[in-house]
Amino acid sequence: MADISRRYEEALDKVDRNNFYEPKEALELVKNLASANFDETVEFSAKLGVNPKHADQNIRGTLVLPHGTGQEVKIVVFAKGEKAREAEEAGADFVGQDDLAEKIENGWLDFDLAIATPDMMSVVGPLGRILGPKGLMPNPKAGTVTFDLEEAIEEFKAGKLEYRVDSDGNMHLPLGKASFEVDELLENFKKVMDVLMIERPASAKGKYFKSITTSSTMGPGVKIDINSSLKLIGR
Repeated sequence: MADISRRYEEALDKVDRNNFYEPKEALELVKNLASANFDETVEFSAKLGVNPKHADQNIRGTLVLPHGTGQEVKIVVFAKGEKAREAEEAGADFVGQDDLAEKIENGWLDFDLAIATPDMMSVVGPLGRILGPKGLMPNPKAGTVTFDLEEAIEEFKAGKLEYRVDSDGNMHLPLGKASFEVDELLENFKKVMDVLMIERPASAKGKYFKSITTSSTMGPGVKIDINSSLKLIGR
């Protein structure tokens, strides 16, 4: 078992592990417990009552948080010719074709998002075994396979997020930074909840939200009351 730091233990002592907190109360607690020497990310985690093996329950899409994520996003773009120049001018961190694919094949993954023009998917396709498991594979539904590179890059740089349920029905998303105001984190939380409710598959039976938790990068998880969360978005 990994050693638990004294700082983490002290933070854990301040969390009632048997309590389900109101959303705002939980976010305020997480914010106050973030004591690392960097601006920690405040995370949203939910267990959903879906089976991703069924195509209509494999929840995936994009959203824009009202107050952004506070994170700097490194973007690679697969494009050629005029589209490559468009990507560079729009602020892409790395632009390439076969050279970029070869770099990734050799183990380089120092980026947060990959975008490709449709005509480059023959180059990107073989990278699926590398990018897919890490959630980095360009996908039309997520807006990362497009000829409109300028708009896509600007949106993702501004805080547009791609979300995707994992194979166990879990959803993980950043809500912002610990330096954000509590009300900013709460508005971002409401946006995530609203989007996930809209995405609820008609074929998913039973309880949709099974658990909701928030935490900071280095802090303990704080359980959030589901009914209060749904009430917050008028559900």
